[in-house]
Amino acid sequence: MEELSILIGGKAGDGIRQAGQTLARLLNRFGYRIFFYDDYPSLIRGGHNFSIIRASKKKIIAHKEKVDLIVALNQDAVEKHKHRLNSNGMILYDSKKVEAQGVGVDFMGLVKESEGAPIMRNTAALGALAKVLNIEWEMLERVIKDTIEKAVDLNLKIAQSAYNQVEKACLSVHNLNQKMLPLVSGNEAIALGAVQAGLNMYIAYPMTPASAILHYLAEHEDDLGVVTIHPESEIGVALMALGAAYAGAKTMVGTSGGGFALMTEALSLSGQGEFPIVFVVSQRPGPGTGVPTYTMQGDLSFVIHSGHGEFAKLVLAPGDAEEAFYLTGLAMNLAWKFQIPCFVLSDKHLSESIFSLDIDPDKIKPEAPILWDGQGEYKRYLDTQNGISPLAFPGNPEAMVKGTSYEHDEYGITTEESEQIIRMQQKRLRKKKTMEDELVRYEQVKVYGDPESKTVLLCWGSTKGACIEAAEELGLKVVQPLVLEPLPIEPLKKALSHADKIIDIEVNATGQLAKLLSAHGICIDDMILRFDGRPFTVDSLLEKVKEVLS
Repeated sequence: MEELSILIGGKAGDGIRQAGQTLARLLNRFGYRIFFYDDYPSLIRGGHNFSIIRASKKKIIAHKEKVDLIVALNQDAVEKHKHRLNSNGMILYDSKKVEAQGVGVDFMGLVKESEGAPIMRNTAALGALAKVLNIEWEMLERVIKDTIEKAVDLNLKIAQSAYNQVEKACLSVHNLNQKMLPLVSGNEAIALGAVQAGLNMYIAYPMTPASAILHYLAEHEDDLGVVTIHPESEIGVALMALGAAYAGAKTMVGTSGGGFALMTEALSLSGQGEFPIVFVVSQRPGPGTGVPTYTMQGDLSFVIHSGHGEFAKLVLAPGDAEEAFYLTGLAMNLAWKFQIPCFVLSDKHLSESIFSLDIDPDKIKPEAPILWDGQGEYKRYLDTQNGISPLAFPGNPEAMVKGTSYEHDEYGITTEESEQIIRMQQKRLRKKKTMEDELVRYEQVKVYGDPESKTVLLCWGSTKGACIEAAEELGLKVVQPLVLEPLPIEPLKKALSHADKIIDIEVNATGQLAKLLSAHGICIDDMILRFDGRPFTVDSLLEKVKEVLS
């Protein structure tokens, strides 16, 4: 079997994500490439949770609407998802709690017999599932030992009891003889990319779907050499990060739209005071609290135009875990090179999904900022040809290091003189041209699919995965900008130059990338938009594209 999709469903508190992650690790041992999608409401108990684990011989970065197998821990998992089953699909279910056609095993009964906790039904489900997939018990045993931290022996006993309850395999997973790749979430890839580029301090107030960056870095604080701080508010987060940057620490902050709204005054302070900082903005549906645990690409316009006044900023939008790793490292380096705010624009779908990660860590190395050489009198805001002033940090006995939110002269002393205002504003804005010249060294626009196709699917961020597979099926071209501010106009126009039809695909209600491009003279012919908090799946997008083309 070269590809398999499995849905595990139940209520919050049933350990659905844990079971899904263990299954992903199990299939990973056979050389499969994994994409893991997690769907859950903002409830601690109750509601309906499900995870889709897609395993394939080829690299995948999206899931499908249709699945081959449903593992149902409650009746909702059957009623809500039975329409997803492929024609030859099957259901594995808890026989005392669920009515269905398929393979039934008394998960709760097995747990009670072993005097386990109710949540261990997920372990029973994994045991039965391994037998259904024709996976040897010893392989599952090793994965459980590597994955589960508490009550390992009890979990193994329950899993083996369920394994033995299934009479015969219904599907067959086999070894693909491919290199096993690490499984990493988008948020973990963001964290690791920042660390690789020299991150010293991560500061955040927990806000879904960016919270896992804080949790991951805090858990591995000693190993990674990063100080993690959880202040009292998002306002405190951004201001503390600017203070740390002023002192010389490479800082990053993470939040979602509502939290970033509180950070925008500090963002403008970064622009005026030329403090380097990286913002991770992981989008979810808004406005207001919106739908906290679901996905959206609704903050592109907000982030690009955020802050009062005019100043340079960089906005990067990764589409998968590998790009999240590389682009976060780039954001860290360029923030310090140009002394500007840089953004990594993610969303729930990218941040919380899990990918098979294939990277070269050595492609990211910390780059030293331009430092003062100690000669002459130090001017923090020296007016240079490229707009970048050499840095010195507090504690240097030879330098008076200013940091200010006011307009100022080269020393950092407040001024209201018109000539000085013009000079400093031009100096800061000069960085944009310097940055554009620098970005030419990097891949700013990616192209996939048939390069000769006259029909182009235009996408950004996490829509990339579904777009690529839909395009491959239909023989189309995909164009994906990685840099959204400053927008790489010439590379985009070159990638789109031979297109007769450009279809913009976004997870928002207004086509924000299409609006951005139209402002630069690039016209979009059609749009496919989704804004129910769910991402595009490969097969659902394929049908939408067919409708547009017909």
